[in-house]
Amino acid sequence: MAADARRVRLDLNSPEFQDVFFRLETAELKQVVASLHRLRELDWSAIYRHTGFQWEAIKHLKAPNGAGIYSLRLSHKVRALAFRESDFLRFVSLHPDHDSAYRR
Repeated sequence: MAADARRVRLDLNSPEFQDVFFRLETAELKQVVASLHRLRELDWSAIYRHTGFQWEAIKHLKAPNGAGIYSLRLSHKVRALAFRESDFLRFVSLHPDHDSAYRR
């Protein structure tokens, strides 16, 4: 199976991500969880084509593995920073204020 045809696996273990995730208001939490569920249902080529997540490269940041870090929209208010490592989409942080995702 081609690398981009495999399903996306989510890594939500970043303490910085979890600190914000567990403090989200119920309505926002539901939207974020629904987005994470949609991501999990996609394969990598579908994620790269999907326009709803509004992927944006954060050019001044690099992941520990040297990969680029991307901002993606998980709800109307919340963006996340994440990077790809093999089949995993590893989340770095969660930002209820969209603009704060770009100020890291």
